[in-house]
Amino acid sequence: MSRGASSSTVAELLSSRQVAPSILAADFARLGEQVGDVLAAGARVLHVDVMDGHFVPPITIGALIADAISEQVHDAGGIVDVHLMVEGPERHVDAFVEAGADIVTIHQEATPHVHHALERIREAGCRAGLAINPSTPVDVVSEVGDALDLVLCMSVNPGWGGQSFIPASVDKLARLRGRLPAGTALEVDGGVDESTASQCVGAGATLLVAGSSVFGAADPGEAFRRLAATMET
Repeated sequence: MSRGASSSTVAELLSSRQVAPSILAADFARLGEQVGDVLAAGARVLHVDVMDGHFVPPITIGALIADAISEQVHDAGGIVDVHLMVEGPERHVDAFVEAGADIVTIHQEATPHVHHALERIREAGCRAGLAINPSTPVDVVSEVGDALDLVLCMSVNPGWGGQSFIPASVDKLARLRGRLPAGTALEVDGGVDESTASQCVGAGATLLVAGSSVFGAADPGEAFRRLAATMET
């Protein structure tokens, strides 16, 4: 079972607008310090991008890193949002649940057993999310809507750094929002910064994943505050 945040905390955060700093862009020599900076600035959703070198080219981080930050995040009243960009994600659910994940998101394109994988996440005590790549049509979410707590719309192609936000993602977010129940969170990931955030929110996104625009700044806490302010306008 999950050793994550309380169900009420997760529900509250998923029902509100949040910026979710992605630790993939953090300085791993100072990871605890930088996570502390954004938590002190008001971040309550910390995003953990996991890549396996198969589904996407890079190999990044695993459950050990999620475990390393989960207590710090939970003590601050936050949640750990794990994004599995890996083949056969159902094989890795238990490890991330045990590491303290509160949300585990898998990719539609990464397994033929999407519904099974989502059910396994929920059975383990986590909220379940489904991510779709830029070329994946929005209709796929309708087939598993009863097993979803969150949909993640990729606004870049996963796995390649330095990409710009794909403008068509704004319309895709709006179409997704129209297909999802009001209680389902809509997350967007890729190229989100102060110039694109308001468009995403206007299209219905409620969670904005931000990596380099937060942790790439000289002051991650201040960068987080500026980006979060765009969600309030």
